[in-house]
Amino acid sequence: MDSGSIAWLLTASALVLLMTPGLAFFYGGLVRSRNVISTIMLSFMSMAVVSVVWVLWGYSIAFGEGSAIVGDLSLLGLSGVEPGDDMLFAVFQMMFAIITPALITGAMVERFKFTTYLVFLVVWVTLVYAPIAHWVWAGNGWLFDLGALDFAGGTVVHINAAMAAVAAALLVGKRRDPGLEPGNVPYVVIGAALLWFGWFGFNAGSGLAADGVAINAFLVTNTAAATAALTWGILSQIQNKRMSAAGVATGAVGGLVAITPAAGAVGVMGALAIGFGAGVFCYLAVLIRPRLGVDDALDVFAVHGIGGIWGALATGIFTVSVFTDGVKGLVEGNIEQLGIQAVGVVATMAYSFIASLIILKVLDLIPGLGLRVSERDEGTGLDVAAHGERAYVSDGAD
Repeated sequence: MDSGSIAWLLTASALVLLMTPGLAFFYGGLVRSRNVISTIMLSFMSMAVVSVVWVLWGYSIAFGEGSAIVGDLSLLGLSGVEPGDDMLFAVFQMMFAIITPALITGAMVERFKFTTYLVFLVVWVTLVYAPIAHWVWAGNGWLFDLGALDFAGGTVVHINAAMAAVAAALLVGKRRDPGLEPGNVPYVVIGAALLWFGWFGFNAGSGLAADGVAINAFLVTNTAAATAALTWGILSQIQNKRMSAAGVATGAVGGLVAITPAAGAVGVMGALAIGFGAGVFCYLAVLIRPRLGVDDALDVFAVHGIGGIWGALATGIFTVSVFTDGVKGLVEGNIEQLGIQAVGVVATMAYSFIASLIILKVLDLIPGLGLRVSERDEGTGLDVAAHGERAYVSDGAD
């Protein structure tokens, strides 16, 4: 890489890392006040645990030579990865590995054991995230060879995390007292704003160069987020005669999710269509979810699952060859690309759900671990029960 691209990718890596604290605020604002710290810590600890796992063996499993299914251990401890392009790529990819399991936590907040979560992070990144990253982004991965387009992680990050979230919600069970409204809406909006800001590194950095692809990815990312936020807000105004701040923030995140796989393949008009679709589909999914009987507490599947599925399929629809060295989507008459995208979606959904279900079930059966906190701790709130701290303390309070 030239020095400009190196500087940009280092900056983009920092932007992607910032997304995890942004997610912490976003999720932390959606839960009740007695679970704010515990929810934020779930994201923060992903930064600590996954960073170590990634440099020791995660990067090797994801990007080692290996087979079409999984990498080998030739890069264990970043062995042979010299300071330069390869190490910079490992740093950039580490930030994606950090935020992906943090996304899962939205489905299990307010009742999941913190210590079990730390073990889950290690196992899930090793057995689920790294292999799927290999499929899609490694040069010999089977989805890469098939021609599946996932510029910045629609399948690897969002669909993957969403299916694990569904598995977690099913196994851990419903909250006993889910509450009626978010505990801190300003946190939700601040978190969404940080996510939006960091997403420019997420998407515009994924071309691995400071060039025209990065510029277009930056533009379409912003366009899709804005369109989805506006769409969600209008739908909320029509249905409820008022526009929810938390809802508009959630809509923006849905738009960001949907444009992620397509950011290097579509133009601004495609981004408008993808953002509009994300606003509509994610809004409807959030409305439907309570009727399904699964307590995906913070609507991880409705936003990241539906948004990711729509975005991955929309990539097959709106891809234009001017951005992809000749690869065409349905709008240019190539229906085959849509089929390839669908294969990537189904494969990611199936593997992530089944593998995550097995991992969580095994953890639940191990003495001393288990998935769910006691009824007493859940009633007290996990801030005090797991961390011995309170998010909000009045003057004179204990």
